[in-house]
Amino acid sequence: MAWNLKSDRPIYSQLIEQIQLMVVSGIYAAGSKLPSVRDMAAEASVNPNTMQRALSKLEDDGLLYSQRTSGRYVTEDVQKIMQTKNGLAENLVQEFIRKMNRLGFDGEQTVDLLNRVMKEEGQNG
Repeated sequence: MAWNLKSDRPIYSQLIEQIQLMVVSGIYAAGSKLPSVRDMAAEASVNPNTMQRALSKLEDDGLLYSQRTSGRYVTEDVQKIMQTKNGLAENLVQEFIRKMNRLGFDGEQTVDLLNRVMKEEGQNG
């Protein structure tokens, strides 16, 4: 998965979100070893200190853990991974609702539009 960092939000926050996405999507599977901080920073084209800070935050949150001599790993706690996945999804829904509200849609209109689009996608997909 390519790193997709934008200038509209702090890089640190985007790194956290993208690593979470890599974990919940299975790119970094439960129990798997992560690349080194330097390798991840180089791949994302960010300062290693920024990457270290993001990984430490994910460790504090329980999504990752470190083994002193062998590196950093993804948790094997499937519930924690699902909790992270649900949190990411809730953030997307909240952002979508805010944007729909800015467009002038109320809740009912938004739900109607979603139902229509989902029905069309079901017929076309």
